[in-house]
Amino acid sequence: VQLVESGGGLVQAGGSLRLSCTASGLTWDDYAIGWFRQAPGKEREGVLCISSIDRVTNYADAVKGRFTISRDGAKNTVYLEMHSLKPEDTAVYSCAESHGIIHCHEPNPPLFGTWGQGTQFTVSS
Repeated sequence: VQLVESGGGLVQAGGSLRLSCTASGLTWDDYAIGWFRQAPGKEREGVLCISSIDRVTNYADAVKGRFTISRDGAKNTVYLEMHSLKPEDTAVYSCAESHGIIHCHEPNPPLFGTWGQGTQFTVSS
């Protein structure tokens, strides 16, 4: 199983960005995919998760109404759409698969299996 994130970079506060997480080596319909982020000096936190049946679990109140998650089975890709970005959204964002479980776990990183390498983006004020 391999997950590859893309889409990071630099964006101004108030802007938008879309991150992608493309998976290979897994049966797409058998996995949930979660997005996590880790800001400098902080612990990794869950952001959003989408199950294999497109049920979304929001892990972070701070992103409600601003971030959405979706998946494209034809491309084996999960997207994280982010709007109204704030400097405090700056972090390394990583996606992870649910260790063969179709539903989203609680946002405890050890419960997830394979992780992508992460993609960094910075929101400038």
